[in-house]
Amino acid sequence: MCRWLAYSGTPLLLETILYRPAHSLIDQSLHSRLGVETTNGDGFGIGWYARESDITTPAVVRDVGPAWNNRNLREIAGHVRSQLFFAHIRASTGTAVQQTNSHPFRHDRWMWMHNGAIADFHLLRRELCVAVDPSLFADIEGSTDSEVMFYLALTFGLEDDPPGAVARMAATVERVGRAHGIDAPLQMTIATTDGTDTWAFRYASAGTARSLFYSSRVDSLRALHPDMSFLRELSEETRLVVSEPLGDLPGAWHEVPEHTYGVVRADGADALRPFAPAS
Repeated sequence: MCRWLAYSGTPLLLETILYRPAHSLIDQSLHSRLGVETTNGDGFGIGWYARESDITTPAVVRDVGPAWNNRNLREIAGHVRSQLFFAHIRASTGTAVQQTNSHPFRHDRWMWMHNGAIADFHLLRRELCVAVDPSLFADIEGSTDSEVMFYLALTFGLEDDPPGAVARMAATVERVGRAHGIDAPLQMTIATTDGTDTWAFRYASAGTARSLFYSSRVDSLRALHPDMSFLRELSEETRLVVSEPLGDLPGAWHEVPEHTYGVVRADGADALRPFAPAS
C-alpha cells in the first residue's frame, strides 16, 4: 500500500520530519515495518501551506520515482518551512505509476491522501465516477481509487462537513462494491485538511484497517523526557498523524482505534470519535 504523515503545529523545515527521525518517512520508503509492502517506491508527494496569509492554496510537489534518492525533494525539504504539511510515499495497488497518481491530491485549499484500496476498483470505477458532481469531474487528473474517493467526498460536502462527507463517500463505495458481489470493498486510512484543521480516518469494510498513529501532547512528552531540548521549541498544539511511528521514543505514539476519525485543530481542541459509513 502506502505510507504517509500529516504535520500540524510549530513551523518547521520539512526535513526535520521527513529526514531526521530514526524511522523517518524516507526510511520507510525502503524499510516499512507495518505496511503491506516493505518498499514504497512508486512515487511520492509533499504538500504544504505557506505562512503568508494571502496564499490560501497549498503547494504540491509530486514525482513518480522513489523518495529515498530524489535530490529535488531533499533540496525542497531543507529550505521550506511550514506549520502544516502532508507527505506521502506510494506503493501502487495496480494503477499506473505516473505523476498524476502520486499523493497528496489538491482541490482549491484542500489536500487529501490515502493508504489502502477500493477492492476491484477497475470494476467499480465507472459507477463511482458517475457519482462525482459534474462540476468537479473535469478536475480529476489521474486514474487512482484514492483521487476518486477525494472527489466523491468533495461531492458529498467535504468543505462543510468533513466527517459526514467521508462517511457518505465510504457508504457509496460499499454500496457499489457490494452490488458487484464484493464483500469488503473498502480499506482506508485518509488524511484531509483545509490548511487550518486536519482530519484523519481509519476504517476498513472487513474490520481490520491499515495502521495509523498520532503523537502525544507535547506537554506530556516534556514531562516524560525533560532532557530532550527540542521539545521545548514545539507549541502545545503540535501534532503528527502517521502510518507508522517515526521512532521508538517511549510514550510518543498512540494507535488510532479501528473505525475512528480524529481532528487536529489549530486551537489545540483535538478529538477522536467513532467513524462509520453513512448514507
